[in-house]
Amino acid sequence: QVQLVDSGGGLVQAGGSLRLSCTASRPSSTYAIGWFRQAPGKEREFVAGINWSGVDTEYAESVKGRFTISRDNADDTVYLLMNSLKAEDTGVYYCAADLQFAVLIQQTWPPLAWGQGTQVTVTS
Repeated sequence: QVQLVDSGGGLVQAGGSLRLSCTASRPSSTYAIGWFRQAPGKEREFVAGINWSGVDTEYAESVKGRFTISRDNADDTVYLLMNSLKAEDTGVYYCAADLQFAVLIQQTWPPLAWGQGTQVTVTS
């Protein structure tokens, strides 16, 4: 069973940037990886996803043009670069892994693994 460790969250002013990392315990090239977030009092929502090879990516409309997901399979790590951050981007960010990209981003069923979450706080 793959295990994920996500990191890189922090406190940043609106307009600033952060880069989150998600490192897998097993060769990440097997898995599609997604980032999700949960704001206080809200349900967890999809943010961005990348297929096993890095060729296919998907983004939530709210982050398109501001966030970029990428992966380095040599280091078993997926990154989420977040630019032009807004207060509404605040939340706990989780990475998740699944063997099927479409299933992961559509949340058809629970993913194989979740990271422990990393807090992102954007002050206005």
